[in-house]
Amino acid sequence: MFTGIIQAIGRIAELKAAGQTAAVTIDAGGLELGDVAIGDSIACNGVCLTVTRLTRDDFSVDVSHETLRVTAGFTPGAAINLEKSLRLADRLGGHLVSGHVDGVGTVRSVTEVEGNRELTITFPPGLARYFARKGSATVSGVSLTVNSVDGDSFAVNLIPRTLKVTNLGELKKDSKVNLEVDLVARYVERMLGEGADR
Repeated sequence: MFTGIIQAIGRIAELKAAGQTAAVTIDAGGLELGDVAIGDSIACNGVCLTVTRLTRDDFSVDVSHETLRVTAGFTPGAAINLEKSLRLADRLGGHLVSGHVDGVGTVRSVTEVEGNRELTITFPPGLARYFARKGSATVSGVSLTVNSVDGDSFAVNLIPRTLKVTNLGELKKDSKVNLEVDLVARYVERMLGEGADR
């Protein structure tokens, strides 16, 4: 479990295909790894992955073919948002994030607004019911508040701090992002009986 508060921007140092998976080495970008052990989870652009190798400055994960197929951001040299898994004693500064990506969105527009930046992101049709104004969404691992929803897209505001400490500042029109819907919305839907046959 994660919070969507990014702790460092890493970089994909190497990606090696290995059968149906890929071994990915990630430069930790200053993420403190002293309390991380092999087998621990780290969210990488919002994808919960298991550490398979570890040094002081980098770590490796195995990424399945399916994960590579349904997510974005795993290309050599790419900047990647990193967050270690939540401990029970940690503050929940964002919202509950599972690290299970629900779909890939596309940046429709990027607009500068009084020192902030507004992103409009399209989402896959099946996710429409999970986005609500003032609700939460995870964009490439970053916990954000939804400003508005319009048809097949939603808008979020990025403050200067978010632009500085995440890779969202690199996004431009047509960039791909990993989306995770609000976990609470998913459970509410289930309890109300909608989607029970899915």
